[in-house]
Amino acid sequence: MFLSVFDMFKVGIGPSSSHTMGPMVAAARFLDLMRASPFRFAGLRASLHGSLAFTGVGHATDRATILGLAGFTPEAYDADAAERCLQSIRESHTITVDGLPPLHFDPKEDLVFDYDTPLAGHANGMMLMARDAQSDVVLRETYYSIGGGFVMTEAELAAGKDTDEGAPVPYPFKTASEMLKMATAAGKTIAQMKRANEISRNGEVHLRTGARRLWQVMNACIDRGLQTDGILPGGLSVRRRAKGIHDALQAERGLNQSAPHTINDWMSVYAMAVNEENAAGGQVVTAPTNGAAGVLPATLRYYLDHVPGASENHIEEFLLTAAAIGGLVKFNASISGAEAGCQAEVGSAAAMSAAGLCAVMGGTPQQVENAAEIALEHHLGMTCDPVKGLVQVPCIERNGLGAIKAVSAASLALRGDGTHLVPLDACIETMRQTGADMSEKYKETSLGGLAVNIPNC
Repeated sequence: MFLSVFDMFKVGIGPSSSHTMGPMVAAARFLDLMRASPFRFAGLRASLHGSLAFTGVGHATDRATILGLAGFTPEAYDADAAERCLQSIRESHTITVDGLPPLHFDPKEDLVFDYDTPLAGHANGMMLMARDAQSDVVLRETYYSIGGGFVMTEAELAAGKDTDEGAPVPYPFKTASEMLKMATAAGKTIAQMKRANEISRNGEVHLRTGARRLWQVMNACIDRGLQTDGILPGGLSVRRRAKGIHDALQAERGLNQSAPHTINDWMSVYAMAVNEENAAGGQVVTAPTNGAAGVLPATLRYYLDHVPGASENHIEEFLLTAAAIGGLVKFNASISGAEAGCQAEVGSAAAMSAAGLCAVMGGTPQQVENAAEIALEHHLGMTCDPVKGLVQVPCIERNGLGAIKAVSAASLALRGDGTHLVPLDACIETMRQTGADMSEKYKETSLGGLAVNIPNC
C-alpha cells in the first residue's frame, strides 16, 4: 500500500476538503470524461446527495461544483477570477470551458440538492450529467468525495480501497504492526522508510521541493490568520479571535509574565489561525482534511518556535512521519467526518501530528507509534456536528485542542520506551467500528449535536 505524502497533504481552498475541494476535483474529472466522449454536448446538470446536500451551502459545495465544471481546480484557485466566473454563469446560464462547446447551465435549475436520495457508496455523493441539444442525459457519472480531497467514481469505490497500481515500493506496510516490523528489520525510522517509498515513485527532487512548498503554504496560512480580524462569512457572526489572542500573547511575552500553561494558548492560536482562514475560504493544506487543517501546522510551528534545539531541517521528517500514520488511518478506517465523525478528522490529525513531533524529537519507531495511538485514542467517539453546516463551531477551537493533545501524546510517548497496551492498529479499528455505529445525525449532516442545540441556528 502506497499513499504519497502529496496525496495526504494537498494545497487547496477552504472551507472543506470533502465538501469544497472534492466536488471541484470531481467536476474536473467529469470535464475530462466529456472531452474524451464522442457525444456532442449542450448542457450540464449536477445533483448533490447525503452530507453534500445537507451541509452543502455552508461548505460552499454548490459554488465548488459550478466552478469545477467551469475549469477551476483547488491547487490553482484564483478567488477574484472565480467570482467573475460565477457572476457570468448566473447572468448567461452558460459555462464556457476549454475543449468543449458552450454548455447551458442555470445554477437555480441545474444544481439540485437532493436531501431524500442518499447514494449507497458514501455519505458524500454527487452525480454529474451532460446533456445533448434535446436536453437528454447522454453521459452520467457518480462521484464520492471520501475525505481529504480524495474522489472516487462509483466503479472505483466498488473495486475496493487499495487502488494503488504503481510500481512496488521498498516498504509497503499496510498496518502499524507491519510498519514496526519493517523498521526493526531494516534499522530505519518511519520517516526513512516513507522517504524511500516516495523517492522510488517520484524522485528525490520532487519530494524535497514539494515538502518545502507544503510547509510554506501551511506557515503562510498561520501568519495570515494571526494578522487578520473581522467576522467570518456564513451568517453565524463568528468573530476571528486568533489575531487578538496572538497580540495578547506577544505582549505578555514582552513582559515575561506568562504562566506556564500559556504555552497551550500558543498551540491553540496557531491552529485557530489556520481554521479561521479555512472558514473564510482561504488557501490551506489538507492535513489530512480542511476541517482538521490546523492541528498539524500548529504542532509543527510549536516545535519550531518553542522547542529548544528545533531545526527546520526536520520539517521533511515531520511531514513524512505524519503522512505514514495518516495513510494507515485512511487505508484501514477513514479520514472523513461524513463517514466516521470528527474522530476521523481531528483525531487523525492529532495522531499524525503526535507522531511527527515524537519523531523529530528523537523518538524511536515504537515511541512514534505509541504517540499516534495516544492521540487517536482520546478522540474516539468525537462527533461531527458543525453549527449551520459551517466549518466554524466547534471546528476552529477543536483544532486548537487537537494540537494540545498531539503535543501531550508525543511527550507521554517520549517518557516511555514504546511499550504500551493498546496497539495503534487496534485503535484505528476501534475508530472504524465506532464510526460505523455512529448515528448519521453526528456525521457532518448538521442534524444533531451542537448543530441543533444552539438557539436560532
